[in-house]
Amino acid sequence: MITSLLIANRGEIACRIIRTCRRLGIRAVAVYSDADVRARHVEEADEAIRIGPPPASESYLVIDAIIAAARRAAADAIHPGYGFLAENGDFAQACAAAGILFIGPTPAAIAALGNKRAARELAARAGVPTIPGYDGADQSDAALRRAAGRIGWPLIVKAAFGGGGKGMRVVQRLADLDAALAAARHEARQAFGSDELILERALPSPRHIEFQIFGDQQGNLIHLGERECSIQRRHQKVIEEAPAPELTPALRAAIGAAAVAVGRAAGYTNAGTVEFLLDREGRFYFLEINTRLQVEHPITECTTGLDLVEWQIRVAEGQALPLRQEELRIAGHAIEARLYAEDPANDFLPATGEILLWREPAGESVRVDSGIRGGDQVSIYYDPLLAKIVAYGSDRAAAIRRLVRALETTALLGIQTNLSFLRTVLHHPAFQAGAVSTAYLAEHFAGWAEPAAAIPLALFAATLARWVQHPQLDSNLGYWRNNRDQPLRYRFVAPPRADPVEVQLRPARQAATFQIALSMEPDVTVTVELNALEPPHISVAAARSALLSQRECGTGGEGRSVAHDLTLTVDGHRQRVTLACADDAWWVQTQRGVVRLRSVPLLPEPAPPADAGGSLRAPMPGTVLAVLVDIGQHVTKGDALLKLEAMKMEHTIRTAADGVVEAIYFAPGATVEADALLVKIREND
Repeated sequence: MITSLLIANRGEIACRIIRTCRRLGIRAVAVYSDADVRARHVEEADEAIRIGPPPASESYLVIDAIIAAARRAAADAIHPGYGFLAENGDFAQACAAAGILFIGPTPAAIAALGNKRAARELAARAGVPTIPGYDGADQSDAALRRAAGRIGWPLIVKAAFGGGGKGMRVVQRLADLDAALAAARHEARQAFGSDELILERALPSPRHIEFQIFGDQQGNLIHLGERECSIQRRHQKVIEEAPAPELTPALRAAIGAAAVAVGRAAGYTNAGTVEFLLDREGRFYFLEINTRLQVEHPITECTTGLDLVEWQIRVAEGQALPLRQEELRIAGHAIEARLYAEDPANDFLPATGEILLWREPAGESVRVDSGIRGGDQVSIYYDPLLAKIVAYGSDRAAAIRRLVRALETTALLGIQTNLSFLRTVLHHPAFQAGAVSTAYLAEHFAGWAEPAAAIPLALFAATLARWVQHPQLDSNLGYWRNNRDQPLRYRFVAPPRADPVEVQLRPARQAATFQIALSMEPDVTVTVELNALEPPHISVAAARSALLSQRECGTGGEGRSVAHDLTLTVDGHRQRVTLACADDAWWVQTQRGVVRLRSVPLLPEPAPPADAGGSLRAPMPGTVLAVLVDIGQHVTKGDALLKLEAMKMEHTIRTAADGVVEAIYFAPGATVEADALLVKIREND
């Protein structure tokens, strides 16, 4: 019997495992890097042990550090979660050597299936169709180029170990293959500790279907139904659902049998996921098997009523599966949306910063798995997944409606997220009809931009919040004015507008009613009533900084961050608005989405330096992997200048114009902040 379990992971999956441990009466031990010292999973665990610096390669991927932590905590077992060491056979073997139960399959099964090359061979021996490709031992560029010529174009370069879209590149032609191989190898080595690759033919617009399997040590193995995972960006899933829409009973049975056959061929125990691609003609092909719990396991839990983490623990203890295949009951429909720290309107670039406000949705049959809180810092070191929002219904339409409403009532302010994008995807007629494929986002959302937000309402809310901080009343002796009959003036920048908007505010003498005019609509004056302003929510990090500084939002400097809920009536329309601010940055959530404002002083700002025109700046915080040009080198529009790594993904920075490299400001290995000047280009005349 397991009495103490160490969780070799972080974030939402660590918090989710802790919940099951509490229910089963198991002591939960967390591990953390220096970046996670105040993380939610650390504070929710019964105890926590530091394992190293922020980079995963120096903490969460260090096997000796994890084993040492487990010994220090006298843990009976280790749960790897997903990612990091979850599919590392050496880690499972190290646990066994240390006399610690590994919550997962055997080291032999991980070796047989965690390597995509070996898994393809095993699936073929089990009679399961595989995608044409190359999985040979010769990993030289020459061998991979020869294999690519036989496979044909387009093809996919994949990391042989791991998953999650890391170490994966789609290649359209031979000329692009070498660069794709180099990038995939680097990402795979950073994420999984191995740069072994395979090649596969790219199927046109397939569906991505996966089956959850479970095996015990008594030889029983079943599947728990399928999940539709076709909606992806960068080969990483965004929305998943169970069961898969528009899948015939015969095809469902055939793919389920194939999933069990692969598991039996490997002598599989514990939780695993067998993934398939389904082409337009209804033919399915084995893709890979993930020898761990999946990110999207909550939707299977919703449709089966089972706790898969509990099953994992009981199987590891030697207990038999509680159900036979014929006893499994799947009911209703569940959909999961992944909330990422990223900018969908800017090629899904990852985002970092402080979470000023996090408010989870509530409601019947809504589930949230998250590992964040207000005041947390989202760093460059880990995956951008923040939370998973799940809705369950009696049928697909009911689940969609509940999930849409859950996303509408979710508040995450302070960093850029894909929240608005998720809502748009769910509203699209193609999704509503179940017409999905791995090309869904590219076909329907290429060039997507944030929907037009309620900028005037956001300006009203931010202005009133500032007025509440400094109300300018006769009784307020700290803010004297020599002519209180003149309107109060505030200025904000409201993207996509570049010019500041001036707001003029006239408070009424008695009631909380205001006359507000905006410079963007000079002939319109709006009556706004402040119905309610709930006490401010101050984030954990902000409360600490507030001890050092008494400045308020919008005044500049190291100010504290505060969140408010306001109820406003604008010309008879009563609305609820949530806002948060830190220094001069304001985030205002309305029914139509989040508006980001920046408070600016009434006096004009200094002009930028004259030589700033030819520079290239970092689109996000990250680490410089490689500098690809030299000072004095002539470059052409589109040429690669350097490579950045952020949140375990590699990004290439390219020049937007022809010119000459005049200066390079960072060397490989350097850490850069967002908007940092990277390279200076003198453009051609």
